[in-house]
Amino acid sequence: MESIFDKIKELREVTSYSKHDQIVVGIINAIDQKIVSPNDLLPSVNQMIQELNFSRETIRKGYGELVDRGVVESKNRIGYYVTNAQTSQFMKVALIMYNLDTFEELFYRNFRKELGQKVHLDVFFHHGSVDVLESTLFQIKGKYGMYVVAPIPHRRTKEILETIPRSNLLIFDRFEQLDGEVSYIAQEFERSTYAVLEALADKIREFGEIIFYHSPKSLDPKEIVSSFKRFLHDYGIQGQIVSEFVPGSVEKGKAYFTLDNYTMWSILKECKSKKFTMGVDVGLLSVNDEPAKEFVDITTYSTDFALMGKLAGQSIMQKQKIQVILPNVLIRRKTL
Repeated sequence: MESIFDKIKELREVTSYSKHDQIVVGIINAIDQKIVSPNDLLPSVNQMIQELNFSRETIRKGYGELVDRGVVESKNRIGYYVTNAQTSQFMKVALIMYNLDTFEELFYRNFRKELGQKVHLDVFFHHGSVDVLESTLFQIKGKYGMYVVAPIPHRRTKEILETIPRSNLLIFDRFEQLDGEVSYIAQEFERSTYAVLEALADKIREFGEIIFYHSPKSLDPKEIVSSFKRFLHDYGIQGQIVSEFVPGSVEKGKAYFTLDNYTMWSILKECKSKKFTMGVDVGLLSVNDEPAKEFVDITTYSTDFALMGKLAGQSIMQKQKIQVILPNVLIRRKTL
């Protein structure tokens, strides 16, 4: 039968965990797996020293954190004992996002709601920088029970995420293939993009050309680029990929496709100044729906970020693995 010491020792293989982290997480895992229950006495500090060869200070700090979380209590002359089996109520969660655009805020709000107020949540942003992602995870490793990470499409991302124990990692937004089983809730781009363009094909044909703004240096999903090219070929529609929007370049009789909100608003502003009618003189397709786009009647395709946040929160609170790919769905409005 497994013991508390077994649960602590098995975390020695997790390089990102300090000895302090091994004690805290190991005991929490032992409680979650019902190896110990409320009112059970935990090993004494001397027993922990003898079994684990950790310093007295490290063990006392580990027990101290569990006391602070309300999971363990200490009684003079008796020792430490378990007081609460609902360890998720005292979980610390790190959420690492790109930034806080409107659609990402939808994810955050629903994620926060599902966690409830008793779960401690800290939010970090990597802004699409793999160096920032790496340094952030290095600084906070071992300090949280769960790491919810939006990965960056970069060759170093897999190596960085491999430092997090699978049971403590949830990937969201973009999918990153890791070794072994991992929880994820990610978007699907390739089939969804093609299906959206296919559904809009007749409307796109009404314009002489469709311009897709995409910089090769951007973090835009490469699947969208390949789907766009395949769509043009399959449907015999004239179009091109332009790396950067140039002010003054919007023309009547063309449709525009952009993943960048700044470019989208620039196109709208220019159309207004040139008195072009959206959806008639100029077409426009945007990605990632949000209230402002609905308000000005922009055709978009988007995943359900509110549902993504809800599912992520439920997975953590119910301690259940999740592997879900959410499609991007067309939302037809005035502009295309």
